[in-house]
Amino acid sequence: MQFEPLTFKDVRVRPIVLKLKRPVVARIATITDWPLILIDLYTEEGVVGRSYLEPYVINSMRYLVPALLDLADLLKGRNVAPIEIFDAARKSLHFVGYQGLSMIAVSGLDMAAWDALAKAAGMPLCVLLGGSVGPVKSYNSNGLWLKGPEEVAEEAVQLRDEGGFLGLKLRLGRERVEEDMATIEAVRRLVGNDVELMVDYNQGLTLADALQRCNMIDSLGLAWIEEPIVYDNLDGYTQLAAKLKTPIQIGENFYGPRDLHMALQKKACNFVMPDFMRIGGVTGWLKSAAIAGAAGVPMSTHLYPEIAAHVMRVTETAHWLEWQDWVNPVLQKPYAVRDGLLRIPNVPGAGLEWNEDVVAANLADV
Repeated sequence: MQFEPLTFKDVRVRPIVLKLKRPVVARIATITDWPLILIDLYTEEGVVGRSYLEPYVINSMRYLVPALLDLADLLKGRNVAPIEIFDAARKSLHFVGYQGLSMIAVSGLDMAAWDALAKAAGMPLCVLLGGSVGPVKSYNSNGLWLKGPEEVAEEAVQLRDEGGFLGLKLRLGRERVEEDMATIEAVRRLVGNDVELMVDYNQGLTLADALQRCNMIDSLGLAWIEEPIVYDNLDGYTQLAAKLKTPIQIGENFYGPRDLHMALQKKACNFVMPDFMRIGGVTGWLKSAAIAGAAGVPMSTHLYPEIAAHVMRVTETAHWLEWQDWVNPVLQKPYAVRDGLLRIPNVPGAGLEWNEDVVAANLADV
């Protein structure tokens, strides 16, 4: 079989805003409206690669949309070779820095480029990457925000039963640590001991508070404690990881593979969970997976379950996929989860096709 090269032609970039079914209520923010940037990468050969970005803050789309269009102008006429595109796009932003919005824009184009290549090859993305179509172990992260213990526990049962999940993630950081502990105990009482419970502080604690609070929940049999302090305090994370028996999970704020490498060098965590828009899309993930694999560190995903499922099939230390259905309304055929396993459709690319009626009804003016 001979694969014809693809040539970068143009992109269409559309910002939209969706209402969340279960609003985000974390210690550091409350989010009811979820911004998305839909990316269609057009090639001269007629193949269209698709991806999206989830930039959290609606106003950030004012900067990301022009950045994506500028990068597209830079790449017109080039071969759709994701690793080369990744390097060229990042180098073009050298003087403003590789992190932040620069990396997010590059990541969006990278994911679309990989989708286009897999479609051109007539293969699911995981097959193009050297793996096979199969199930991916997932936990439900669609809710369990900072509400009362009994309300969270009842929602946990609903989330468990949505797809036969054997893992759920709770958010912590209430005013009193006793309220957090009561919530964990209430959830455990209703979902039983067969469901793994992860907890996430969403960077809401000071180091002093984290040392105290994390020690108080250290004996509750949690799968991990995620981001108790601000993401870039790696020295603080090193202290926490050394003191706790519960694994420390970080990584959604790694901007590129070097950040992941630095965290592992400092022994700042036990697990890593890169986010695709920050780690560098599929290309950044693959580079990071090699580092985590060499270190023997379990690697989970953050958001972007459709892309995540494919790369987890080729990740040596693949751990858990974070399942969130926040993008499902704009997808023609959302991925399915059964028995706690996300099922990759056997279609070319990543299987992203937009529901244009939903897109048109939710276009944002930014």
